[in-house]
Order: sequence, then structure tokens, then C-alpha cells
Amino acid sequence: MKVLVLGAGAVGGYFGARLAEKGVDVTFLVRERKREQLKQRGLRVQSVHGDIHLEQPQLIVSGEKAGPFDVILLSNKAYHLDDSIESIEPYVGGNTVILPLLNGIAHMERLWDTFGRDRVLGGLCFIETTLNPEGDVVQTSQTHDMVFGEWEGGGSERVEALKQAFAGTKASIRASADVQRDMWQKYLFITTLSGITTLMNSSVGPIRDAVYGLELTRQLAEESAAVMRKLGAPIDEDVEDKQMDTFMKQGYRMKASMLRDMEKGLPVEADHLQGFLIQKADQLGIAVPMLKVVYNNLKVYELKREAAK
Repeated sequence: MKVLVLGAGAVGGYFGARLAEKGVDVTFLVRERKREQLKQRGLRVQSVHGDIHLEQPQLIVSGEKAGPFDVILLSNKAYHLDDSIESIEPYVGGNTVILPLLNGIAHMERLWDTFGRDRVLGGLCFIETTLNPEGDVVQTSQTHDMVFGEWEGGGSERVEALKQAFAGTKASIRASADVQRDMWQKYLFITTLSGITTLMNSSVGPIRDAVYGLELTRQLAEESAAVMRKLGAPIDEDVEDKQMDTFMKQGYRMKASMLRDMEKGLPVEADHLQGFLIQKADQLGIAVPMLKVVYNNLKVYELKREAAK
């Protein structure tokens, strides 16, 4: 099976390297600057599950001839979605399957509009990774999960083929018979986690210890879940309880990737995550005051970042 991974950043670099480590035929579609870096240094992953060094990863830049590919793995940020779609279009063949690992839900409509619903699987990942100053992937927690499945649920021959091809990697990669539910519940968790850690400018531990930390975290989860239920999302009835339980199990120093991006002065996915839910809440007449506080904090960050350029 031939896999094209868009980018070799914190997420794509990690899962692509794990697949290549196992022996899967993986090619990374990267920018010219990243290609030169990887040619000189190789693709390096520092991980609690074992380090990887791909001395000569297979690399292409946009426009170069390659393929055909069986799977294209999208691990880009949502604010790069349009550019990402343009980059991968030449590599989508007659039987290519697109597997997005983006946060949220809004990107699915955009991918369906471009490639058709039959080409796009549902997908998500749970992982805490970042890039160090040398451009290496650093993975710091026990969780390194990738989940994929047919959007309408159930199984299929192509999902089974992916499952077999990805089996045996040193990452937790699994097929889901209800990937919509998995994606919505991950969306709820990441909206809450990224929202509360960026609002408090803190890792999880001090938020839990502070006098109103858990109360405010739960309020954010409840507001987000209320919007999702009105949208018909297939989330569990007790999802707020489950997600707070997960929040309590996070490591003391655990930070959402959005907070790590803010600490580096990078763009954030405010519109794709919190902003999308606020837009729907306003349309549905649902009050989401905590969600708006979180979103406003992110928009202030964006304004200050833009002014500093």
C-alpha cells in the first residue's frame, strides 16, 4: 500500500514515521525548505514509545510527479485546508482514499465538495506532539492513537485493507465502526481542552488545582455539548462526565497543541473549533457565554499576533 502524508510536522511526521518504520511505503509531501531540512537531517522522532530516525525518507514537493497513492493522510491545520487540498489534488487517483486527521468537523464538507463523499473517510487522532528547534518531532505522552472509518458507519473492504496495512506499527491505529461519534466526541474534548488551557495560559494540572478550574472546564464542555446535540451529533448522553474523567487523568504538565502554538507565536484554529460552534449556537439561539469568552481570548491573541508582524 502506497501512502502519501501531507507534511512532516508534529502529527504527520509522527504517524508517517511510525508507518515507514513498520515497512509501509510512505512518501511525504512537503515544502521545499522542509525537504532540504529532511535531506540533511533525516526525519527524527523523539518518543516515549521509542525514537525513530529515517535517514532518507521519501519526499516530494507540490507539482512533482508521483503516485498513484492508495491513501493520502491529511494532518494539516485547518487554516491550511484550502492550500492542502490544492497540493494533494494532482495525487488523487481513481482509487485513492483520503484520510483526514484534522480537529473538528467543518473540514469534512470542504473535502466532500472537492473530492466526493465516496473518497473521504472519517478520521481523527489523539497525540501530544510538537517540533523542537531542529524540526524534529517530539512526542511526550503515552497516547498516540489514530482512528479511521467509513463516515456512514460499519465496515468496508477498504477500511479492512487499511487496518491490515497499518497493523503492527508502534502506534495505536484502529478502525472504527462509528467514526462520526468518535470524531464529534474528540471535537468536544479538544474544544474544551484547547479552550481552557489557552484561556488560563496553563497546563492541565494548575487548572485542576485552582478554585474554579474544574467548574469552568465543565461549563465549557456542557455548552459545547449542548450545541452539538442540537446539531444532531451522535454523542453519548453522559459525554460530559466521561470527558471530565478524561480531563482528570491527563498529566499535570499536559497542554493542548493550541496552547503550544500560541507559546510559539503560531496561528491557531479558533474559527474551526470554537468559532464554528459559536456560529451554530447563534443560529440555534443557544447561550454559550463561556465558549465566547474562550473564543474572544483567541481572537485577541490573533489580533496581537497580526499587529506584531
